[in-house]
Amino acid sequence: MVVCGDDGLAHRLAAELRGVYGEQVTLVVPPADRGVRPPVVGRARATTAALFDRMVNAAVSRANGAAAEPVANAQVVEAAEATEEVLGAAGVERAAALALVYDDDETNIRAALTARRLNPRLRLVLRLYNRRLGQHIEELLDQAAALATGDDGSPGSDTSTTVLSDADTAAPALAATAVAGTSKVVQTDGLLLRAVERTPLAGQLARPGLATLALLSTDGADSGGEQGPELLPDAAAVRAATGRGTVVLEQVSYAGPQLPPARGAVAFSSLFSRRLRWSLAGMVGCVVALAVALWLVTGVHPLSAFYLTLLDLFAIDNPAIGEPVGRQILQLLSGLTGLLLLPVLLAAVLEALGTFRTAGALRKPPRGLGGHVVLLGLGKIGTRVLTRLRELHIPVVCVESDPEARGLATARRLRVPVVLGDVTQEGVLEAAKIHRAHALLAVTSADTTNLEAALYARSVRPDLRVVLRLYDDDFATAVYRTLRAAHPRASTRSRSVSHLAAPAFAGAMMGRQILGAIPVERRVLLFAAMDVAGHPQLEGKTVAEAFRAGAWRVLALDTRVLDGRREGVAAGEAYEDVRAVSGSGLVWDLPEGRVLKGSDRVVLAATRRGLAELSGRRPRERAGA
Repeated sequence: MVVCGDDGLAHRLAAELRGVYGEQVTLVVPPADRGVRPPVVGRARATTAALFDRMVNAAVSRANGAAAEPVANAQVVEAAEATEEVLGAAGVERAAALALVYDDDETNIRAALTARRLNPRLRLVLRLYNRRLGQHIEELLDQAAALATGDDGSPGSDTSTTVLSDADTAAPALAATAVAGTSKVVQTDGLLLRAVERTPLAGQLARPGLATLALLSTDGADSGGEQGPELLPDAAAVRAATGRGTVVLEQVSYAGPQLPPARGAVAFSSLFSRRLRWSLAGMVGCVVALAVALWLVTGVHPLSAFYLTLLDLFAIDNPAIGEPVGRQILQLLSGLTGLLLLPVLLAAVLEALGTFRTAGALRKPPRGLGGHVVLLGLGKIGTRVLTRLRELHIPVVCVESDPEARGLATARRLRVPVVLGDVTQEGVLEAAKIHRAHALLAVTSADTTNLEAALYARSVRPDLRVVLRLYDDDFATAVYRTLRAAHPRASTRSRSVSHLAAPAFAGAMMGRQILGAIPVERRVLLFAAMDVAGHPQLEGKTVAEAFRAGAWRVLALDTRVLDGRREGVAAGEAYEDVRAVSGSGLVWDLPEGRVLKGSDRVVLAATRRGLAELSGRRPRERAGA
């Protein structure tokens, strides 16, 4: 695996590939004298710079600006840019995958075009902020690889190009952390799944959730011994593990109060204020009373009485000269009522126009709102997190100091309440109903702002769940430990974007079928989407027969497969015995007798060794794996 980058994401990605997947990694970084790019905002990133220096200074031999030296079971190549010579020195021609995670889109695109020419079968992973451009680049590079190698370019092909954004990949973990208090999540088919450690009651088994992934180590046992964690246990092992902690898979969801729908027609009752509605009701009552009185006084037909009252109301009828005194008095009262009706009608028109004008404007937090997430910052990260939270139907109140922030348009489209103001100023968080919130999610680009907002929110509500986005891992760890010590009963999480984005980039380098990885003590479980065809361990076997304890387990069936891949299968035949999760194409709780066909695509959990066996790859040995 080759990783090219100039910031903390490159280092974190290299560590993820080496530590989780056990791959051989070559890291291409700028020269030591160049250092790390200065930050746009916030304090100096001394911690990341120190990490950068430690890794780069380990390269003891340099030649022509690109030299490689083994460092901690990896290689470091020093080069200002990923040119053809540098990529050759890094071994791209022999590599399985290349990640280009420079902070500049043009640099990544230029290097990707060069790498695709050097190795058409290379798996490419690019970091691009421009998502629309990324889609075109992905199609272009896949087409070039297909022409050079003769592959059909299908998603199952080992040669692939994946374009990712660190903002998009970090958003699901940040959203799940705010809702569920953990970042051990896997995103698949629009669902967020989390791994939860459960301690059962005495003499009872823990609830299984969607699936039981592992049995935890017994108290006092070393994780590498016989009593260590047991991954993907069978039903007999789970039943025999009474009183032992388990790791189960759950769907991240929200069951609290909901905000109004993001789109739809404006309710009629919202056009007019309560006071105006009472005024209109009073005027209608007066008109009805005058019509009844005219009917009783003159004896005319009730409809004629109502018609004459309306004429008098709008000053259309002739003066009641020569009419009875009662008729004249009622005409005067009707005219007076008409004068009072004019300002009421004018107010109704103005309020209706104002309502339609503000329908597309920023909303204010509604009264009585509670159980929501307060999101600080609507920049690149905040916008993605906001979209993810609303996809989970979680109520959100945003706080943004810049009236021109890119995420305000998204908030306006989703009809999410926004408080404009500096979060460090008194009264801003109170306007966002922080005292009744479920969690605070601070994702602004300034570490000090996030930290100050978290400390102030804790002073208002000590038990509030707080999630901070911080730049480097060491600073995030220090903040987390301090806040946890100061507020032991409250949930506190501090995350860096590079830490959250690295697993997605690493999974893409391993192949498009990798959905994510979840650590279980010192071991790792991988989640993958795989076609059944071509895998004798799965094809033609039942779900029970396809399960291998400690190696892999089929979790779900993807029902949204192209019809062309299901020739000869009657509509509904394959899924008559299963049911899909609402809003998803994935089917869980598969019957053990369900036969897996070659046209199926499944989601499975596997160990590194089990997934390597299924993929026909030989797993690399690693101490402590």
